[in-house]
Amino acid sequence: MIKINKKEDCCGCHACMNACPKNAIEMVEDEKGFRYPKIDKSKCINCGLCEKVCPILNVNSSNNKPKAYAAKNNDDKIRLNSSSGGLFYLLADYILSKKGVVYGASFDHNFDVEHIEVSTKKDLNRIMTSKYVQSNIKDTYKKAKNNLDEGRFVLFTGTPCQIEGLLLYLRKDYEKLYTQDIICHGVPSPQVWRKYISGKKIQEVNFRNKDNGWVNYNYLINAKDNNYCNNHKYDNYSKSFLSNYILRDSCYKCKFKKYNRLSDITLGDLWGANNIIPEMDDDKGTSLLIIHSKKGEELFDKIKSNCSYKKIDLDQAVEYNSAYITSVSKPKNIEEFYNDLSLNSGDLKVINKYVKVSFSRKIKNKIKSIIKRVIGRGN
Repeated sequence: MIKINKKEDCCGCHACMNACPKNAIEMVEDEKGFRYPKIDKSKCINCGLCEKVCPILNVNSSNNKPKAYAAKNNDDKIRLNSSSGGLFYLLADYILSKKGVVYGASFDHNFDVEHIEVSTKKDLNRIMTSKYVQSNIKDTYKKAKNNLDEGRFVLFTGTPCQIEGLLLYLRKDYEKLYTQDIICHGVPSPQVWRKYISGKKIQEVNFRNKDNGWVNYNYLINAKDNNYCNNHKYDNYSKSFLSNYILRDSCYKCKFKKYNRLSDITLGDLWGANNIIPEMDDDKGTSLLIIHSKKGEELFDKIKSNCSYKKIDLDQAVEYNSAYITSVSKPKNIEEFYNDLSLNSGDLKVINKYVKVSFSRKIKNKIKSIIKRVIGRGN
C-alpha cells in the first residue's frame, strides 16, 4: 500500500490510481488543489501494484545519448498559434494520420486542466499550447493502454513525471507507443489558478500569446465581460509561477529533470536562439527538440520535411534553459505568501510584495514592444 509521508514524495502522476485493480485509490485535492492518493483500506488487497508503478519510488535511468535540434514548423500560421516552434503539431498530426490517438493537456468547460484523448485533426487545437496548471491525468493511462492493446498508434505527451508514471504503469514496451515530455519549470497550483480566474466568464485562455513576439509573450484571457492581456513579466499569476511560489512540493526536488530521459522526445523553448543559432531566430518561436531513443529518431524522420531544423549542442542549449536538468528553488517565505493570499481572498496582487519589477525596466520593455509592432507594420 502506497504511503505519502511527505508531500514532496508525490508528483501527482496518477499511476497508482490507474494501476489499482480494486479501484481502492482516489486522487484527492489538498488545500492548494494538488491531488494526492487516498486509500480505501476496505478495498485494498495489498497487491503492491501502487508502489511498483510509482515513479518516485522507482527511479529509472537511461544510458541514451540525446541529440538536440533547433527546429520550427514551416507553416507560420501553425507556429504562431503554438507556444514555441510548432513541432508538437507535426508529431501529433503524423500519429493521427496513422489512425492513432494523441493524449495531452486541455482546458475543460471550467478551464481546469485535464488530460484528454484526441483522435481527429480538428480537435488538435485543444491540446496545443502550454497550460501553466498541473493537468489532471484521470484515467488516461488506462485508456492509452486499451488503445495500444487494440494495436493503435499512441502519442502520449505530458510532464516528465507523467511520462515516467505512464511507462511504469504499462509495465511493458509497446511498439506503437511514442512519448513526448516537456522542459518543465514546475507545475502550478490548480486552486490558485481557479481563484485567479474566479468570477470571469472565460471563453479562451492563451498563456503564450505571441502578438508581441515569442520572447516577450503575453497572457491572454478572452472573457464575455472583460478581455485581459498582459505581458508575462507583469501578470500576477505568471509572476507567482515563475518566481516559484505556487508550485507542487515535488517540483522543488524534481527527480525527472535529467539529460538521459525515458521519453522518446523532449520539446521546449530554445531560449537564447539569437545567440545559439541566430539564422533561425525570427521571434515567432523556435523549439528545442531533444531525441532520446531510436523511436524518437524515427518519428522525427517522419516530420522533417515539414520543418526547418539544425543540430545544435545540447549543453549550450541547456545553458539558456536550465529547467531541463535543474529543479527550481523553493522560496523561503512561501508560507508567508500563502497566508497573505488566504487573508486577501486569493487575490494574487499579494505577489507584488514578494516579487518586484523595476519601473524603468517595465517602460523599457514596453518601448521595445511598440517599436517592434511599428517595424512589423512597415514590412
